[in-house]
Amino acid sequence: MAAKRRPTAQQEHAADVATYVAAGGEESVQRVITAVYAVTKKLDQWYVRQFADLDLTQGEWAVLAALARAGETCLTPSQLADLSNVAPSSMTHRLDKMAGRGLLQRRPDESNRTRTLVSLTKDGWALFSAAVRESNVVEGDTLRGLSDTERHELARLLEIVIAGLDDIDAEPAAQPSA
Repeated sequence: MAAKRRPTAQQEHAADVATYVAAGGEESVQRVITAVYAVTKKLDQWYVRQFADLDLTQGEWAVLAALARAGETCLTPSQLADLSNVAPSSMTHRLDKMAGRGLLQRRPDESNRTRTLVSLTKDGWALFSAAVRESNVVEGDTLRGLSDTERHELARLLEIVIAGLDDIDAEPAAQPSA
């Protein structure tokens, strides 16, 4: 008895879209959203493996990325907890572990001695940078079927969608028509 072949990503996408359309979804919307979800899911699977290779958890990655995005600005543990969607007590443990590995430093805030400021060390930045460079290889492979012009157009269109996300949060949810 031959093993059943797993459907290709393209076949899975087509089947998912057909299912959502059959349930009442608009085809053009389902094609886009289902594709974005499939790409995100596949990249997330790769990132989990990459983080394991780099001896990082997803939570530690969230801290590295938040501190890297902050640039020269230090963040407080509370800000990092908010950005990572975790409880402050969980963030304290995470920061202890990362400081022990030399990835970040904590220091008292000169203007408010009760507050701690957190920033990346050179080793933290080097790990962040290495992860980004490694990810870029897989992310580039993900887009290899597109020309530079098509990549720019896809980026432009997705940036329009992103620009409208805050508006969606502000609007009441649309009710389906009966």
